[in-house]
Amino acid sequence: MRENQKRNRARELRAAMTDAERALWRCLRMRQLDGHRFRRQHPVGPYVVDFACLPSRLVVEVDGGQHSDSVDDRHRDAFLRGCGFRVLRFWNNEVLGEPDAVCEVILRWLADGATGGEGV
Repeated sequence: MRENQKRNRARELRAAMTDAERALWRCLRMRQLDGHRFRRQHPVGPYVVDFACLPSRLVVEVDGGQHSDSVDDRHRDAFLRGCGFRVLRFWNNEVLGEPDAVCEVILRWLADGATGGEGV
């Protein structure tokens, strides 16, 4: 995919965010999470990640049921880790049901550089 195609796809995804993505974006936008700047629907290589804090090399993904045990997600995560990113995944119901807890986990990852990819 060409750069302008990725950029256009990212714009489309920003316009069509899920309820869970919108809920998490309310917590992450405008440096609300301890001053860390996040981008939403940001292109990284051939992928568009849900949220990325570039200086901290952290990607946050919000997943629905279609991602359960997804081989594609494992390949995507491996690619992102190969690019130096840490990948943190949450289920939609975690973000919608416990947004404060999700934000605390993200903040912990930003603060201490935790690894692993576990959600709430």
